[in-house]
Amino acid sequence: MAGRIPDSFIDELLARIDIAEVVGERVQLRRSGSNYHGLCPFHGEKTPSFTVAAEKQFYHCFGCGAHGSAIRFLMEYDRLEFREAVEQLANLAGLEIPEEAQSSGPRENHDALYELLGKANRAFQEWLRQHPERQRAVDYLQKRGVSGEIAQRYGIGFAPPGWDNLLRRINDPAALKKAGLLVERDGSKGYDRFRDRIIFPIRDQRGRTIGFGGRVLDDGEPKYLNSPETAVFHKGQELYGLYEVLQHDRQPPDILVVEGYMDVVALAQHGLPRAVATLGTATSTRQVERLFRASADIVFCFDGDKAGRRAAWRALESALPAMRQGRQIRFLFLPEGEDPDSLVRQQGQSGFEALLAEAAPLSDYLIAETSAEVDMQSMDGRARFVEKSLPLLKRLPPDVYRHMLLERIAGLARLETDYLQDIVDGREQLGRSRKPSAPEPPGMDGSGVRRTPVRLAIALLLQRPSLALQVEDIDALRGLDDLPGLPLLVELLELGRNEPNINTSALMERFHDSEHEAALWKLATWDHLVPEAGLEREFADAMQQVRRLHHERRLKYLNDRLQAGELTPDEWAEWTSLKQ
Repeated sequence: MAGRIPDSFIDELLARIDIAEVVGERVQLRRSGSNYHGLCPFHGEKTPSFTVAAEKQFYHCFGCGAHGSAIRFLMEYDRLEFREAVEQLANLAGLEIPEEAQSSGPRENHDALYELLGKANRAFQEWLRQHPERQRAVDYLQKRGVSGEIAQRYGIGFAPPGWDNLLRRINDPAALKKAGLLVERDGSKGYDRFRDRIIFPIRDQRGRTIGFGGRVLDDGEPKYLNSPETAVFHKGQELYGLYEVLQHDRQPPDILVVEGYMDVVALAQHGLPRAVATLGTATSTRQVERLFRASADIVFCFDGDKAGRRAAWRALESALPAMRQGRQIRFLFLPEGEDPDSLVRQQGQSGFEALLAEAAPLSDYLIAETSAEVDMQSMDGRARFVEKSLPLLKRLPPDVYRHMLLERIAGLARLETDYLQDIVDGREQLGRSRKPSAPEPPGMDGSGVRRTPVRLAIALLLQRPSLALQVEDIDALRGLDDLPGLPLLVELLELGRNEPNINTSALMERFHDSEHEAALWKLATWDHLVPEAGLEREFADAMQQVRRLHHERRLKYLNDRLQAGELTPDEWAEWTSLKQ
């Protein structure tokens, strides 16, 4: 098992890599001052809103909100896993992954397994063309309206009836078992897993066959049979048809998630080659993240019956951790007794596209389900609505999307948004009284960022982490939370003092997928109007204001404790010191 790649290596890697060079190989960029601009590769646009900040070594799209380091760019654009992206950049920079992050033993090579699966795939396709028993399979596909072109695009094959067709063709029981293509039987070599079935090869992002799905040709059970988990096939991560979708269009406008292999094939046959299917399991967060790397718009198409709605709700719960600004998920429930295959054959491409246009956004579906069978006109009913919504809101990452959904739910429940926000974040308990919020002070700039000393200090630290070396009293600020954002500021100060040479890109990478990620990116791209030459002085002023505000708030707290007769000896000493 490979170990975790150390932060220090990531820091060095991002310091050596020129993100403008990495992005520029894939996106046409035009230099403007110290930055580069171009059309965003992650959403369709005609006016450039995509920026590569050469000094800070990150990219940001002001249109869809996509952002990140060179690592994140490769993950999103080339659809790589984190380690794959790091390895690719390391090769570019001439660095080697540290030994402790490499496999503890010899790295397992799966080339032989991929080769065997490819050989099996070619055998299935050959049998669909030439086997004496193939006519039933051909008739079935023709009845479903599948053309030879689509069958070839998806690599559809045929497993003939009989117990050992594949075993006799490949004649390697141990390898076939490892590939999930052989079922063991006592006292024999075993038998073929797939028999008398239409075969659908499942391919990874590189087009390699990693498993199979088989549909029975009669009324036998199970109707669909999938390969078992193997060293290269993990059902909760893979999606049937994703490779084919991206081969047809690298940037599809949306991706449809359906339940069956034939649904995927039928939609492609009728001019909708952007559908994928889960592999007999509930949709996972990992699968949703993979889909979002390919398109910012995902449409789940489910049957309208109880089973379909249960599957849709599980998909919603899995999708919530992946939702953020710029991403969209919609739900389409099909008429009773219909599936995508039957519906697209009835209504054609234009009819199905019209249905897709009416798909409900995730927020609408979530609210419809949580408010169902609840009396929203009564206080008790609205309390029940909030209670059902809370675990779902908590699954969303802190971001503009969560805030907007939270605002909407608060409005329907007739609650203050800040109050509901505190409940979601664990700072408040449902049912506790709350005083009306005080009016917000002035100071909001045109970017939507309120200019406070803490935010300015954080923004300047993100631009130049070595500014932390100016602060000698970090211990006095540690553990305090009387100012919004102060604990995060302390964390950044400590990071900057320990690693003053870290660049913005590497620093931001430390906070990827953390609760602070969205806020930090907003501040990293905020135009605070402080010139480079004035950073040190402005930072010192901001920190002085932070100390003053903390002093005032702490003194007020201690005064309240004093009047209530609750000061501890330590607090008395602190109060005396602050009064001087």
